[in-house]
Amino acid sequence: MYAVTNPATGEVEERYETFTDGQVEQAVSSADRIWREWSQVSSLDSRIRLMHNVVEIYMRRRDELADIIHHEMGKSLEEAAGEVEFSAQIYAYYADHARELLADMPVDRVSGGTAVVRKLPVGPLLGIMPWNYPYYQVARFAGPNLLIGNTVVLKHASLCPKSSAAMEAIFLEAGFPKGAFVNVYASIDQVTGMIADPRIRGVSLTGSERAGRQVAAEAGRALKKVVCELGGSDPFIVMSADDLDETVRYAVAARYENVGQICNGAKRFIVVNDLYDDFLSRFAEASRALDLAPMCSEAAAAHLSRQVHQALDEGARLVIGDPDNRGASFSPTILADIPEDASARREEFFGPVAQFYRVSDAGEALRVANDSPYGLGSYVFTTDTAEAEFFADGIQAGMTYVNEAGADSAELPFGGVKNSGFGREMGELGMREFVNLKLITRHEED
Repeated sequence: MYAVTNPATGEVEERYETFTDGQVEQAVSSADRIWREWSQVSSLDSRIRLMHNVVEIYMRRRDELADIIHHEMGKSLEEAAGEVEFSAQIYAYYADHARELLADMPVDRVSGGTAVVRKLPVGPLLGIMPWNYPYYQVARFAGPNLLIGNTVVLKHASLCPKSSAAMEAIFLEAGFPKGAFVNVYASIDQVTGMIADPRIRGVSLTGSERAGRQVAAEAGRALKKVVCELGGSDPFIVMSADDLDETVRYAVAARYENVGQICNGAKRFIVVNDLYDDFLSRFAEASRALDLAPMCSEAAAAHLSRQVHQALDEGARLVIGDPDNRGASFSPTILADIPEDASARREEFFGPVAQFYRVSDAGEALRVANDSPYGLGSYVFTTDTAEAEFFADGIQAGMTYVNEAGADSAELPFGGVKNSGFGREMGELGMREFVNLKLITRHEED
């Protein structure tokens, strides 16, 4: 059911009808038609101009857009406004840098003549997007691809029907042709049909590991490209610090942003023995002082509660927090002394729960960090440059942030390894995912 269910009250505020098969067909057909008519004829300059219009509308409607996701998935108004602004920054960055990012790549030919690789659009793309960042997740997929000349069919999470409709309306208001960005309220069966449809030329999924397995299998059967970002259980390693309070501030922000509902949020805090007790004490004190917004739904909070209870049953120690949810609300919670064989060590806790691990040295820290099926992001805090390189090379993750957190930016590629998925979004690497990297040669007479 596509509906706006306010997690703060549990009230269903608005309902949206799932599309009929005919409506889904119309959406895919329009995306295919516009790609053939628009991306081949329309100039890059025109797409850049239209994307700048999108940026202007996002910023002008910031508060309205923020209020929508505040009601949809519970994000605080301050964080929601920040997400709208960051989304606008992403659209602006790719509009500003599209020419250089899409420039031909010259190849130095051995046999003489010239050769270039040109980045050409491939066609309509299906974006299957999650609820935790309703605007940002779409921006990092749609922004680059619309500038490339691909068209976008958006299947958003069922919690986010109003924000997905608002985004479609923004692209139309900005002047994009109808069909360039199409929102669909599709069922699981209809999504399966779209993945198999030969008109859809690629799929981008941000979601759960389970969803990734299904979507990747379906895309593989259809012989089409898929990018999967499937969450993580990111380590936050603390080996040394010039200012421990600053490191704690980074840690708190990295864990509790968006009520901990963030794929690349720090979830496992791996701290060297000499700093462990002091760091944990300061982190716990800061955690107790937080007044968090509700999670996205009561069901999500209840699932997190079950995970915490299981961890406690397996021998973990509850440092602070309440293992039980109150509706969609969940208090900051810290688990420590988690046994080696506990399932909690290898699960993603998608909410305000932090795991703490005490280690003796860098080698043990690296072992604990890599003892996870996930490999999205990672954080390393150390004053030793050589040690930082040791972790940067050794951590099995798609991203390692050294002595900083919250460093996501429009120009930086985003993605993971292992069960966190494959492929990249944003940056030069993201711009290459859904393009025809077409070789063009020219023979030159002596």
